Amino acid sequence: MVVKRNAVASSSCRLLVLSPVKGDLPPMRPGQFVEVKVDVPGVFLRRPISVCNVEGNDLWLLVRRAGKATDALCDMAEGTIFNVVMPLGNGFSIPEPGTRVLLVGGGVGVAPMLYYARKLAETGVDFSILTAAKTKCELMLMDEFEKSGNAVYVATDDGSYGHKGFAASHPVLCENWDLVACCGPLMMMKSIASVCHKSDNRCEVSLENLMACGLGACLCCVESTVDKGNVCVCKDGPVFDINVLKWQD
Repeated sequence: MVVKRNAVASSSCRLLVLSPVKGDLPPMRPGQFVEVKVDVPGVFLRRPISVCNVEGNDLWLLVRRAGKATDALCDMAEGTIFNVVMPLGNGFSIPEPGTRVLLVGGGVGVAPMLYYARKLAETGVDFSILTAAKTKCELMLMDEFEKSGNAVYVATDDGSYGHKGFAASHPVLCENWDLVACCGPLMMMKSIASVCHKSDNRCEVSLENLMACGLGACLCCVESTVDKGNVCVCKDGPVFDINVLKWQD
């Protein structure tokens, strides 16, 4: 893949727009991810990054600075070529037209919600978006979400924009939804799952366990489930229905 554009998404995140060096991108589903090879001394493992969007033959990745490898990704100049394995994992459900879906993204977890919103719009599903961050300046992809023409709700911890408080406390979650799809920090997702469990709203979450290989070989991303015991998040997920996770124990 070659870096076509590197844009600022927030103070700690960059939006990378990539294109294949040759050929076309493979089909991808919302919620899937890629494994990126980073040629930096001391970095031996690939880094998993959610598919943020697919537009034409371009792949969007939202990358948060979290260490040596992601710093290198965020600093990549246009024209840089690097290796990407894709697409990996299982994505979010695509409901039938006429259903109501709420997309919830917190922090860099908003990334898969953009492509999901695009796909739902194509199928005629009625959806709304709830995006959350610590403060207004950390909100990302707002312009892109608003282009969908659907309702966009916001929660910030400090109340600098939208609802003051965590995503799980936003009133929109109290409505009846056929599906709530969520990606973000673990505690946020568990809080959203708890609200959905009590209100009997179906909920899917995208887990962000450490995924070194992306193929289920290294066993470092294992998650305990109700029906299948320990599973690999990279291969059996990263998207799971909350009812199969042991979060309600």
